[in-house]
This record gives sequence, structure tokens and C-alpha cells, in this order.
Amino acid sequence: MAEVLQKRPRCATVHRATAETKVEVTIDLDGTGKADIRTGIGFFDHMLNLLTAHSLMDLRVRCDGDLEVDGHHSVEDIGITLGQAFREALGDKCGIRRYATFFLPMDEALARIALDISGRPFLVYDGGEMAPMIGSYDTELTEEFLRAFAVNAGVTLHVAVLYGTNSHHKVEAIFKGLGHALRQAVEKDPRVSGVPSTKGML
Repeated sequence: MAEVLQKRPRCATVHRATAETKVEVTIDLDGTGKADIRTGIGFFDHMLNLLTAHSLMDLRVRCDGDLEVDGHHSVEDIGITLGQAFREALGDKCGIRRYATFFLPMDEALARIALDISGRPFLVYDGGEMAPMIGSYDTELTEEFLRAFAVNAGVTLHVAVLYGTNSHHKVEAIFKGLGHALRQAVEKDPRVSGVPSTKGML
């Protein structure tokens, strides 16, 4: 039975529609890093492509949002939908490593990502000082995306940019580091039997 559970596909598709956005996310936790991202925000597309490549998940994102207002609703709602899809794809969480910490250097910038697929959503974020905008992307939305993802994925997530000067590099380090941490945390550990918690559930 354990072998059958190990091979069960960990995939999900979630749709979210509001008066502000229409979002569709498809995720495969055991993919090869294949991305198909269209959010309408060029820099954010770039960041989600990097997250996908470094997590080795396959990810498809479509968003039709009210970008004539700004990018806030689109970025936050994508975070919500991605978190829901991630949580659904994880299933019963049996056999996963659960915890991960990753340091990601990006030229002069260094980001630290620590996470626990705990079922207790929480975000601690310290991005440091950044330029207000990178292209059409509001850098404040990095925190909004991470919070929306963490809350809906059921993940405890700590993100800090330890140092750096270039805002592009700082945000890129965050998304790449998050990809690596998620990759480690969802990985199946053959030594883990059942859910990795003394409570018996996550």
C-alpha cells in the first residue's frame, strides 16, 4: 500500500474568479520545472518562471486581472490560488520531508528561506529596502504574494533578505530560494512512515 501511495500523482488545478481577477493554476509537484506563466505583469512572470524552474514543479498560471488599477489584485489572487493548488496537490502529506531551509545568493544579494509544511500558516518577511517598482511590478507585492501563498498552502514561511543593493537581485533571490525550499520540503523521504508529525496530522 505504501508503494502505491508513493506513486500517486501529486497534481491539482484550481480556478478562482472574482470581480477583480480570473485565475487558473495547475501544479504538478513531481514535475521537471516546466513553466507556462501568463499574469500580465512581465517581471512577475519572470519570478514565477524562476520559482518553477528551481522547485522542479510543473506550473501553469493564467490570470486576467484589473491591471488598469494596479497589479495588487492579480499578484495576491495568484498567491491565493497557487497556495490552494499546492495544498490540494500535497494530499495527505505522508512521507514528505516537511521542513526546509535554503540560502540563495544572487550576485551581491543573499536571501534566506525557511519553511514548514505545518498546516499552521504564518509569514515572517523582511525584504529590506527596495526600489518601489521593478518594471511594472510593485516590490511591495512580494510580501503580499508570499502571505497569500503561505496562508492558503498551510505553510509556515520565514523569508529574509540578509543583504544586497539591487532590488531585482533581492526579489529574484527570494523566488529562487523559495523554489529550492519547496522542492526539499515536498520531497518524499523513504525513511518517513506516514505523516511527519508526532501529532499524527499536519
